[in-house]
Amino acid sequence: PLAGLGAEETVPVAALLRELARDHAVLLVEHDLVLVEAVVDRLVVLDQGRVLATGPVGEVLADRSVRLAYLGSTT
Repeated sequence: PLAGLGAEETVPVAALLRELARDHAVLLVEHDLVLVEAVVDRLVVLDQGRVLATGPVGEVLADRSVRLAYLGSTT
């Protein structure tokens, strides 16, 4: 939902997503990790249609397979 939005526009979108998530299940497909970390409780990372990792945001972003797939490095 953030593609093409400026920094000033992402704040209200994040607030709206958090509000919606109070009473609804929300599926968010997003590459802006700052927004993802601010909004989600549970993260699922896919690589070529397969689940690489799932769980709390911090754990998933620190996962070796996720870092290798998306950053090309584990550091």
